Amino acid sequence: MITRRKFVLAAGAGTLAGPFAALAQAPNVPAGAAGKIWRVGILGFPQRPASLESHYAYGGIPQGMRDHGYTEGRNLAIEWRFAENDAKRLPTLAAELAQWKPDVLVAGGDQAALALKNATTTIPIVTIAIGDPLSIGLIKSLARPGGNITGVTNVAADLGPKQLELLLAMVAGASPKVTRVAVLINPAAAPHYERLPGIEAAAKTLGINIVPVEAQNPAQLDTAFATMRQQGAGALFVLVHPFFQQHSQQIAELAAKARLPSMTGASIYPEAGCLMSYGTNFFEHFRRATYYVDRIFKGARPADLPFEQPTKFELVINARTARALGLKIPQALLISAERVIE
Repeated sequence: MITRRKFVLAAGAGTLAGPFAALAQAPNVPAGAAGKIWRVGILGFPQRPASLESHYAYGGIPQGMRDHGYTEGRNLAIEWRFAENDAKRLPTLAAELAQWKPDVLVAGGDQAALALKNATTTIPIVTIAIGDPLSIGLIKSLARPGGNITGVTNVAADLGPKQLELLLAMVAGASPKVTRVAVLINPAAAPHYERLPGIEAAAKTLGINIVPVEAQNPAQLDTAFATMRQQGAGALFVLVHPFFQQHSQQIAELAAKARLPSMTGASIYPEAGCLMSYGTNFFEHFRRATYYVDRIFKGARPADLPFEQPTKFELVINARTARALGLKIPQALLISAERVIE
């Protein structure tokens, strides 16, 4: 059985949040667009999902487009490109999409966004699931991006201390006491190293030590968990990355074998068997980006559309995994959880 409750936190990002209520408005195709087929090109970093419609993140795009009155085969055409976890492919794929001359380009993640930025300065670009668009030189400001780029961020860099706090609350009654937490990092992801100082500072405040461990392919995941055991880690913190999400089942199995309670940033992990997650609902996050696509179809300029940062985050707990690890879920976490997987 799955129970659902609201868990809402304003993580210092609410002032720039856009009008979520706009998604509830009745969809309407732009005036004067009768018979037009709107074209959207989408660039992602991971492997192409077996099913785009049911994917935990990218599935939000076709659903969101339908919410706004656009249906493939009737008034919408979508071209998808995925880099298959190879960043070197992104510039070529971005150029292909730009040459298709879509009405809007959509970028999933920082690297895809930068590749599309380099591919065109005229076609509107909507970004999804990026960290800090200012620090990577994507835009001039969140409130007035300028240029041809706008979109939504996932503010993942701000959630580390809160995720660590929730993990330690979950394992507070564990024996032996958790004093070292492994942090799984993809060495190819520069934002992971940018997040480490904040996580380490939070860990120091909480009286624990952080053990960074790297992995960027399935074989290295096995080695990484062996290193965690050797380093005496008592729990695991997985940073958000498409590769890790794609291998969430393997990570869940390795964590169970090592008896490591795990905190992650997306619900796909506890659904695969990890202990818990705290972060943005990725399906809704990707669906939200279609609000920007619709606005641009209707004449808005990306330069004038403020970037949006989410203010709602989900806590998801796998109760089966907690029991297998001998953990009792604190009542405060049960009350706060958006979902408890039984």
